[in-house]
Amino acid sequence: MNELVIDIEAEKKEILKRYRALLKACKPTMQKGDKRMIRQAFELALESHKDMRRKSGEPYIYHPIAVAQIAAEEIGLGTTSIVCALLHDVVEDTAITLEDIEREFGKKIAKIIDGLTKISGVFDYNSSLQAENFRKMLLTLADDVRVILIKLADRLHNMRTMDHMPRDKQLKISSETIYLYAPLAHRLGLYAMKSELEDLSMKYTESETYKFIARKLNEKKAERELYVKTFIGPIKEILAEQGLHADVYGRPKSIHSIWNKMRKKGVPFEEVYDLFAIRIILDSKPETEKADCWKAYSIVTDLYRPNPDRLRDWVSSPKANGYESLHTTVMGPKGQWVEVQIRTQRMNEIAEKGFAAHWKYKESSSDSGLDQWIQKVRELLKNPESNALDFLDDFKMNLFSDEIFIFTPKGALMQLPLDATALDFAFEIHSDLGAKCIGAKVNHKLVPLSHKLQNGDQVEIITSSKQSPKEDWLNFVVTAKAKAKIKSSLKEEKRRVAEEGKEILERKLKSLKITYNTENIHKISNYFKFSSTLELFYNIAKGSFDLKSLKEFQASEKTVENRTPERIDSNQIEGIINKVKAKDSDTLLIGEDMQKIDYKLSSCCNPIPGDDVFGFITVNDGIKIHRTNCPNATKLMANYGYRVVKAKWTSQKELAFLTGLRITGIDEVGLINKLTTVISNDFKVNMRSITVDSNEGIFEGSIMVYVNDTHHLENLIKKLKQVKGVTSVTRFDSEPQKVFGLS
Repeated sequence: MNELVIDIEAEKKEILKRYRALLKACKPTMQKGDKRMIRQAFELALESHKDMRRKSGEPYIYHPIAVAQIAAEEIGLGTTSIVCALLHDVVEDTAITLEDIEREFGKKIAKIIDGLTKISGVFDYNSSLQAENFRKMLLTLADDVRVILIKLADRLHNMRTMDHMPRDKQLKISSETIYLYAPLAHRLGLYAMKSELEDLSMKYTESETYKFIARKLNEKKAERELYVKTFIGPIKEILAEQGLHADVYGRPKSIHSIWNKMRKKGVPFEEVYDLFAIRIILDSKPETEKADCWKAYSIVTDLYRPNPDRLRDWVSSPKANGYESLHTTVMGPKGQWVEVQIRTQRMNEIAEKGFAAHWKYKESSSDSGLDQWIQKVRELLKNPESNALDFLDDFKMNLFSDEIFIFTPKGALMQLPLDATALDFAFEIHSDLGAKCIGAKVNHKLVPLSHKLQNGDQVEIITSSKQSPKEDWLNFVVTAKAKAKIKSSLKEEKRRVAEEGKEILERKLKSLKITYNTENIHKISNYFKFSSTLELFYNIAKGSFDLKSLKEFQASEKTVENRTPERIDSNQIEGIINKVKAKDSDTLLIGEDMQKIDYKLSSCCNPIPGDDVFGFITVNDGIKIHRTNCPNATKLMANYGYRVVKAKWTSQKELAFLTGLRITGIDEVGLINKLTTVISNDFKVNMRSITVDSNEGIFEGSIMVYVNDTHHLENLIKKLKQVKGVTSVTRFDSEPQKVFGLS
């Protein structure tokens, strides 16, 4: 093996070059004495990390410098943050303590670094408490937003340099990024960063699709640039005539957003028309901003016909994260729809740099939506009831991207996420109002609690003192606040009922001569597969658990092993992985050393050989195999990364795997017959079920078939597409299931 030859002198030069580039990036925000402080932090980091290297073999110091560079250039943070970014790994990875930092750099910097150190283990490989750690991270967010901004810069640099990581780590880190960090960047208004994080995650989780779209975009680049030139020429001319100074350019859409459109609308790449957006950035004085934006809008819509349904006005009412812009979609040359975004330089800086730019303009804007959002996060964190995973889910929902504006009966304006219901509105005003709500009047018309609100609705809540929160309310509320309040009310009610169940159980155990103690109660709830002792008591009180079956428990007590659900220790993981080799499992290799282990294929995504897959260690079912693009995969990998193991297919014998195909087309006589002939006769494939729906000449069918692997499936799809009348054939997964049972 070749020894890695390290040229120390060349590395020293490179470190210095990178440090100088960082200083250049800090220049706009630097004040007297800042340079000395940055130098001091740099020297401390350099000294502390001198013997450390990254996975790629590079000196470790490259990483803190890069994180500081991102914080300065791409987020626009000041000296305090640059110092913290340079030192963000020092306390955790070296002998230097927080006290040392405080002595050298002061309390503020020590506090931010403490926040960064606390959350560095948020997604630690063996951490079974990832969600709990995420909660800690948000506690520091509520204290000082810079913690989270530096964390985002750290994550972005890690994502940009992840090529040298093992595949399972790449998958895990990408899943967390798409699940939490990208929405967080969005919520803090960092759109450029959000797009890059999404694209980089996709590069690892959906590498084939990513490469395909990137290649397609590249092929059409010249043609696209020519189109943009023709489109913006006349706009620039008229803007100049009208005395509006503006920068007009085309900006390509991110690969992830193109892929999202392909998925949501079920269209191939060729049919995604808005591959770019046109931006008009006006150089306006604060007092004429709005008027200038509308002036530019009228110039664009005089030249090109707008789509009336696609006007988005965030200039009159900005988004909760401070985003301001006018978006319209117009019909450009060659019958192509083009999105045009109009904003001023100030608005653009807020859109690109989010929160940091927000501070800069703080005086001009009244209490921003972002401050209100952080206030909401604080409220959520204060709720001691919520289980960490529920909290994570609720928080994720609170990173909503689109808002609607609702008026109270007195005309006050409330901001709610898209799809919010009348009940969400009631909880938003006050939790007691929500708990007692029985209906609402929307624009003076009576509606049920589950009524989805539209932008601009005026809502009046109707209450009753007899009302109390119901379980099914959770199915239609979308705000985290409403969900948390309903859950804690239901828990309270459940506890009350469970108390009765506890007494009943106590009496029954006495008669069976079983000691009533914590250990036995745990054993009973595990034996009957209840997720907690509370569930056991509750079911007893409700009468849905037959007390006679306790005898069965008594009999098996000699052999039962005590296992706590939801938490698997590392020995158990080893145990499951080292299980005996199963006879028919030689199609899949699992774990770091790629052994042949018994496994089950997950029903939420029906993996077949050839799919990119990973193994997930469950509590009761051994190892389950999921596709990496399974609807539940991101959630599993982001929250339970320590239970994910590598898995890959070997070339296998002819085994049949079930998968679903969705076929659409023009309804012709004998179409079903042709399809089944291709499937059964030409391909000798067995069908399990077929459902067909024909509506006004359009044919839609779902067929469940048994195939050997992805290659076999692709050939079948190709053949089916050749049948006259068929317009599309796609593979489908079953619907995402609730994954937090995790059994």
